[in-house]
Amino acid sequence: MAARDGVARPRIALPRPPHVLIVEARFYADLADELAEGAIAVIRDHGGTWERVAVPGAFELPGAIAIAAGRPGAGGTQYDGFVALGCVIRGETTHYDYVCGESARGLMDLTVQRRLAIGYGVLTVENEAQAWARARRNEQDKGGDVAYACLSMIGLRHRYGEA
Repeated sequence: MAARDGVARPRIALPRPPHVLIVEARFYADLADELAEGAIAVIRDHGGTWERVAVPGAFELPGAIAIAAGRPGAGGTQYDGFVALGCVIRGETTHYDYVCGESARGLMDLTVQRRLAIGYGVLTVENEAQAWARARRNEQDKGGDVAYACLSMIGLRHRYGEA
């Protein structure tokens, strides 16, 4: 049973070990690595396997998942779910609003329209200190949280016979 901030995450009952694609926006590479480590720990705790793919920024996350969905990963294994990781730090222009809104909308559209199990892990923050507080595994561990959300949705898909 994995934990964050001293709060245990209950183990998710899955019919088989999941195979998850972690898609990382690498604009802030160190933050992406920390988020990915949290996600990997949760996937590993559930006996799952994962692959990692990088995109330049958060705006590209929905497109990458759309391209990968329904296609086999390494070794021919289909992806059971996806973890989208990244960080957008507010700047001086409205660019922040567009990137945050459109990446979230794109991922939600994929979740609803294509019934994909996606964990949304794009940090939307005011500064780097806020980003690190959310990304660090020994603090808020948002990478672990979103992997857990993805696995929960994989479990739900199995429960309703969609996987």
